[in-house]
Amino acid sequence: MREGLLERNAELGALLATVEAAAAGRSSVVLLFGEAGIGKSSLVRSFLDSARESARTLVGVCDDLVTLRTFGSLRDAAGPGGALATALTGEPEPERVYRALLDELSAPARPTVLVIEDVQWVDDATLDALRYLVRRLERLRAVIVLTYRDDEIDADHQLRRLLGTLAGPSVRRIALSRLSAPAVASMCVASGLDTRTLYEITRGNPFFVSEVLAAPTEDVPATVVDAVMARIGQLAPQARAALQQLSVVPSGVESWLVTSLLGGFDPVAEAEQRGIVEFRADGLAFRHELARRAVERTLPMARRIELNRAVVDALLERDDADLARIVHHAVAARDVETLLARGPAAAREAARAGSHRQALAHQEHVVAYVDRLPDDAQAQILVEYAWQLYAAQRWLEGVKAAQRSAELWEGVGDPIELGEALVVLSRCAYMAGLQDEARTAIERAEAVLARTGRADALAYAQTYHGALLALTDQFEAALELLSTVRDRAAELGRPDLEALCLNYRGGARVNLGDPGGTDDLRASVRLALSISHHEYAARGYTNLGEVLNALRRYDELEHCIGAGLPYTVDHDLPGHSYNLNAHRGMLLLARGQWDEAEAILRDLVAPEPDPGHLALFTLPPLGRLLARRGDPEAVEILRRGWELAKRADTLGALASAGLAMIEWAWLSGDVDRATEQITVLLARSASTGGGGAAARCRGQLLGYLRRAGRPVEPFDGCPDEWAAALRDDWRVAAAVWERIGEPYERALELAGSGQVAETLVALEILDGLGATAAARLVRQRLRELGVVHVPRGPQPATRANPYGLTDRQVDVLGLVATGLTNAEIAERLVLSTRTVDHHVSAILTKLDVPTRKDAARIATGLTDR
Repeated sequence: MREGLLERNAELGALLATVEAAAAGRSSVVLLFGEAGIGKSSLVRSFLDSARESARTLVGVCDDLVTLRTFGSLRDAAGPGGALATALTGEPEPERVYRALLDELSAPARPTVLVIEDVQWVDDATLDALRYLVRRLERLRAVIVLTYRDDEIDADHQLRRLLGTLAGPSVRRIALSRLSAPAVASMCVASGLDTRTLYEITRGNPFFVSEVLAAPTEDVPATVVDAVMARIGQLAPQARAALQQLSVVPSGVESWLVTSLLGGFDPVAEAEQRGIVEFRADGLAFRHELARRAVERTLPMARRIELNRAVVDALLERDDADLARIVHHAVAARDVETLLARGPAAAREAARAGSHRQALAHQEHVVAYVDRLPDDAQAQILVEYAWQLYAAQRWLEGVKAAQRSAELWEGVGDPIELGEALVVLSRCAYMAGLQDEARTAIERAEAVLARTGRADALAYAQTYHGALLALTDQFEAALELLSTVRDRAAELGRPDLEALCLNYRGGARVNLGDPGGTDDLRASVRLALSISHHEYAARGYTNLGEVLNALRRYDELEHCIGAGLPYTVDHDLPGHSYNLNAHRGMLLLARGQWDEAEAILRDLVAPEPDPGHLALFTLPPLGRLLARRGDPEAVEILRRGWELAKRADTLGALASAGLAMIEWAWLSGDVDRATEQITVLLARSASTGGGGAAARCRGQLLGYLRRAGRPVEPFDGCPDEWAAALRDDWRVAAAVWERIGEPYERALELAGSGQVAETLVALEILDGLGATAAARLVRQRLRELGVVHVPRGPQPATRANPYGLTDRQVDVLGLVATGLTNAEIAERLVLSTRTVDHHVSAILTKLDVPTRKDAARIATGLTDR
């Protein structure tokens, strides 16, 4: 074992075993985590020293920058030359980086060890690359070691996107624990310090211990900052000044930057001798990041600004300086001139790499001072800012930014740019539920651009106009316009516009009764992927998911979600992720997996961030599910969904929310409680010729009115799943629902058969689903049919589970009993933390206990039965 590395034999052995396995063709991912100062870096260095004879080693570090470096740690790991370094030059294309990284870690000669340290600060582009790698682990000959501070990974941390996907024998988790009291005692034998006091103050954190021991003549400090500053206070003034300068540079300082800032390495020689900083492959760094932060935080603000200004000047002297790094130090230096000069380019670089949060962070720094720029520069930054706000699901803010951009471009007198600002204004307004504003903006954009004679600019606006027509029930007009613009886009060499035209044309075709529109949608996704247009590809996945759900083609929907959801997460497009997750909840609801559906939908309905227009995909299905379960919370959720649908005023929104309300009213025994919804939907679905959206809405509407005992008539174009029921052919109707894969609807058709045997089958299905509201109605029907001994159904509890917990709640309770936090349970079960929060709250309610400890004691009792 490396000298000075205490109580890490098992962890080091586990790391070295992964290299042997990789040499035999079994690649793996190692997650090495623990609190700050726990010794991750020391263990990694010891591991790399031991592994270099048998493996190639690549090492990168994530930096704690204000806005993160795009592919920063991969640039470090790649070093000079090679395919990966080449792929990372300039403005890297993500897919090219992914392929180069895959090739780098697939070398046949000997295995490769890729270490990325401090991934709690990982940038989105690198995170996407790592997700790409781990999904292709079987193709590598590599060990991927990721170190992070688990105490800095909260429920919403972006790293959860990666951690939640890692499971199975190829993933090794190594949690570093604090040193034991005997280990601490062995470290301070010669110091003369009181071992017990030292252990109590440091709690065995190796960094805390070593920092205190490095200043043996000082009293044991109360904090690590005191320990670090006590050591630094012993240095010569030149060394202290040098450390202050280096402390404003996160993680490490390259040799050239040390020379530029300090004139050479002499000023830090004393600090290196005392172990405060250490030399690394390409420069030096504080021996521990906490020490750097301790120094930086003691600096007066004026001094911090001055030192960051020096870093900015040094970075600006190099042509290859990282833009994100320049922005970080410009922000810290209050250097508005540099921020305005380099910030927009940094944002564009991050956006091209699919790192939309980084792009938005850069832009927000710039926008704070944007009024110092000329009007045209302001307008350009604001329109780009509006698009990133759109990607971040902050649509109302996007509306404001786009409005200001349009005003500025109008003043400048540039109609082309004015048209683009109006397009993004229209898109943000639609997503924010402002349909009139969206329509006005896109019509104005089209009129402005038509006068310019620029065919490509006009095609851009017309594409978005066609999209808006398709989204607001003007399907025939949308189909005509989008077909024309698609042909023009092909002539102009604009595959991006072709993809978008195909997307919304496909939706219009389906809503007009042509199921072949799904072919257009799939072609849209393929084309957008081929040109790496992330947002259009994500939009294609979400719109394809919507029509597949409407057509009840659930196997295809499952495949779409399986491909689309990781893509939207990887490319940091939360609005599209929300949409696909909502459809995942709807799919589970349809298939009868109600616990999972409820957990997903409740998570999405949570108020922050406000989903705006997207709540139309979550409120109605969640309310419908709760209504089926007899949950009184359903009515308020359904009413919220109906009010939102009326503001949207589209058939799709009104049908989703209205039909859910009608089902609730029927289940409650008084369909007249949904008179408003019935009246609206009867009027809006009157034109059913050719099938499509109106026929689907009307079929379901009449189906529920029939169940409520009202007279109805079948109609041409009615979907098969409702047509048979409207003809009073319950056998065919039940068979159709069975083929589609919706057990709840099948049960309701069997229950309407008037036959005792079939009604009993329906009751069994409904009890199995937990459909208590419908089951109550079916029990009443069985009594009307003369059945004396009606099955009582599932009891609220069993001897094995006397509290009536669902299977998922039992799983969660078991993990609560082990002491895991909600975030840890979420990672273990591959759920969101908010979903686990909901389960834990429900468990405490059912167990009638106030705390997790009480719940854990009950869980132990259940296990002992």
